Amino acid sequence: MLSQDQVLNHLREWMQELFEIEAEDVQLESNLATDLDVDSIDAIDLVVKIKALTGKQVNPEDFKSVRTVQDVVTVIQNMTTE
Repeated sequence: MLSQDQVLNHLREWMQELFEIEAEDVQLESNLATDLDVDSIDAIDLVVKIKALTGKQVNPEDFKSVRTVQDVVTVIQNMTTE
């Protein structure tokens, strides 16, 4: 299982690479939509990165309730423990 810090570091890299969001702006409490301006189209790019990291398909049901960076971290951690 990846640690919270490891997952957060991946997310910070991806957010900077994909959406030009500064790494320091990506905090666990950050809301993807309101704080980071990540929309549903952007989320697809994020899901592709998650699949590449975990080697698993992201379950749409798991991602439906994602609102914050912490939610994404939790989904990824759950995927890496299965």
